[in-house]
Amino acid sequence: MSDDQKLSELTRTRAAIRGGMAEGLHTGCQLFASIAGQPVADLAMGDAREATIGQPAVAMTADTIVLWLSSTKPVVAAVILQLVEAGRLELDRPVADSIPAFAAGGKESITLRHLLTHTGGFRYVDVGWPETGWDEIIARICRAKVERDWVVGQTAGYHPFTSWYILGELVRIAAQQPLPTYVRQHVLEPLGMLDCWIGMPREQWRAYGNRVAKLIDTERPQHAPFRYANEQGATDCIPGGNGVGPLSELVRFYEMLLGGGQRDGVRVLSAESVRMMTSRQREGKFDLTFKRVIDWGLGLIIDSKRYGIENVPYGYGRHASDNTFGHGGSQSSVGFADPDRQLAVGCYFNGMPGEAAHQKRLRAVLDALYEDLALV
Repeated sequence: MSDDQKLSELTRTRAAIRGGMAEGLHTGCQLFASIAGQPVADLAMGDAREATIGQPAVAMTADTIVLWLSSTKPVVAAVILQLVEAGRLELDRPVADSIPAFAAGGKESITLRHLLTHTGGFRYVDVGWPETGWDEIIARICRAKVERDWVVGQTAGYHPFTSWYILGELVRIAAQQPLPTYVRQHVLEPLGMLDCWIGMPREQWRAYGNRVAKLIDTERPQHAPFRYANEQGATDCIPGGNGVGPLSELVRFYEMLLGGGQRDGVRVLSAESVRMMTSRQREGKFDLTFKRVIDWGLGLIIDSKRYGIENVPYGYGRHASDNTFGHGGSQSSVGFADPDRQLAVGCYFNGMPGEAAHQKRLRAVLDALYEDLALV
């Protein structure tokens, strides 16, 4: 089957996406995939914005700007590893050496590596967003205590946002630039991800207008917008959760990782940094947040169905290879790469139907994609 035929057909994938629409899980979906850098799937189906009183629906397109949520995390991890390469940060040096206040509450031994593998032990802190600003958020996390019975570096549990704020602060200190500026200059723009941002300028948000998809709660009849799906949620810097951009551009990031740190002659990371990011740095550990055994690279989730396929959170489907790496966004998105097939994928749904329904939906679409592309 030629690439053109693959792009035009994708019969199973389209059917799985439409099936989710029929169930009311989402009103629109954006999916992009490439093999060895060549596009093999480019789907934009349904509506990015539902019709409201006085406003017609807005169709999903390949250029629609979508919210990545935690699919943002690997991009921040890449920034951290750039600074490690430059000698401005060290993976096994205590965070408190750079942020002295962070040592409070038993956190003095936590390192950068612990943050990137979710083994630090300060998962839940009331940071006060959106009322509080960056400095106060960092101060609140610094005052937090390590969780009871947590062995730093050994106990594992996904940190949805706390450790990623600290990573953002480390970037600010080491690079002497705020994360939004640094990531644009050193990752997003070099890779041609020009419509991608982590904490975009307010004028940019307003300029995009209806080009930005609305992420909605479809678990409830009201279809309320998600709390980050507004101007403040897009323009504040939330390092673990508010990256935005078309998924065709996020796929470029994974093509760079598949390329050993470079894409189209532009080097973003060294081959060694990519090896560390994408290989198992945390293996066989039970994750206290997800209640499953999940393997981690540095800021990336490694395919973990070796421990049982059913209900593996943040998975890549039953056909993905054991070395597949990436990250999902809560009930909505995923970006990943399967190095055994040189496959890079980004998938986004604009409806959040609950965790169980999303995982079932995502597996169905990704399984269908592999089958359509004859990668089974």
